[in-house]
Amino acid sequence: MLLGAAALRSLAGGLHIYGFSIFFLPLTRDLGLSRAATSLIFSMSRAQGAVGAPVSGYLIDRFGPRAVMVGGSIMVGIGYLLFAQSRSYLVVLLVYVLLITNGFGAGVMDATMALANNWFARRRALAMGAIGVGISAGGALLTPGLAWVVLNYGWRWASALVGLIFLVAGLPLARMVHNTPESVGLLPDSGPHDAPAQRGGHAAPTSRDYSVRAALRTRAIWILVVANILRVAGFSALTVHFVPILVWKGVSEPTAALYLGATAFLGIPGHLVIGWLADRWSKPLVLSLSMALGAAGVAVLLYGGVSLVWLFLPALVLVEVIFPVTWAYVGDTFGRRRFATLRGVVTSLVMVGPVIGPVWAGRVWDTRQSYTLVLQVFLVLFIVSSAIFCVLPRPGRGAPAPPART
Repeated sequence: MLLGAAALRSLAGGLHIYGFSIFFLPLTRDLGLSRAATSLIFSMSRAQGAVGAPVSGYLIDRFGPRAVMVGGSIMVGIGYLLFAQSRSYLVVLLVYVLLITNGFGAGVMDATMALANNWFARRRALAMGAIGVGISAGGALLTPGLAWVVLNYGWRWASALVGLIFLVAGLPLARMVHNTPESVGLLPDSGPHDAPAQRGGHAAPTSRDYSVRAALRTRAIWILVVANILRVAGFSALTVHFVPILVWKGVSEPTAALYLGATAFLGIPGHLVIGWLADRWSKPLVLSLSMALGAAGVAVLLYGGVSLVWLFLPALVLVEVIFPVTWAYVGDTFGRRRFATLRGVVTSLVMVGPVIGPVWAGRVWDTRQSYTLVLQVFLVLFIVSSAIFCVLPRPGRGAPAPPART
């Protein structure tokens, strides 16, 4: 289950998440766009993701992660094939936002986390971190190759190649998983299960399962939402503008693409180490410390010279790899039964950050020809996010008891 989900995420990580930064400058030049306009593609996709997340969460809880992973892979594959043929900004925006974004969000991000939450309990953060490794591994292994294709053949050929890869490789990966351990006679963490197997997408109910309404009445969920809005606002903008920011700092465009691949490579051990620590330490502590170190990295990028750029890379990695820890926290606190739906609701709230962050960063560049103000603001956001994570209750605290099931 972990290998299938991580492999699917590796395609998305290398060709979609990190890939957007590779497409950023060629797409901007080809269509004659401002950087704010190009950033709007990314931000609108996150806005659509916010709208679609509760729906995809419901579908995952209703039909299971596997069906949604299959459908998402098809949508992403077809979307990138159409993206390669797009000749106007409006068509690019519609294809990327409606097809690629919905397929990626539901089939790659939401369904794989629900799969990990269904299959693991004692090592939930490590399991989710292991699936998150796929994004970093894909960025390290596939993004440099994507950059080479873009530089030598253009972004349109690269986009068509991405679409074919999702259809040829993504679909078999999605089809190999099973929705729950109960469906194959097991319990979470691979324990034997002698009760009748549960079919479909449903996990066996437990005494710790919360309804979505009960979870949304807790203090913990709203602290998590606010801290993550600040985190992803900065992280998404830094990821989208990664290559342009490093070029502004004096790094060549091909070297900046290599740095992007190096960042992804560092995420491979980063996901595993952070997941391992989060299963043993306090998850709020891990989240807070990681954001504090992320803020330190932004400060180095802002005030340091070109020779110190590499110190920013592991800091950005830390800001990324704690995302599975937040979902492990949700699973630990609120259970399995309505995890995907609750994750979708939380995602829709958090997505205000990546909707605003990248566009604002692009607008600042268009008006000032500098990223100084952008980095200063994100430095403050990361510090505040770290402080908010500090007051996050430990799993099981700061929440009412879940209502009795009928």
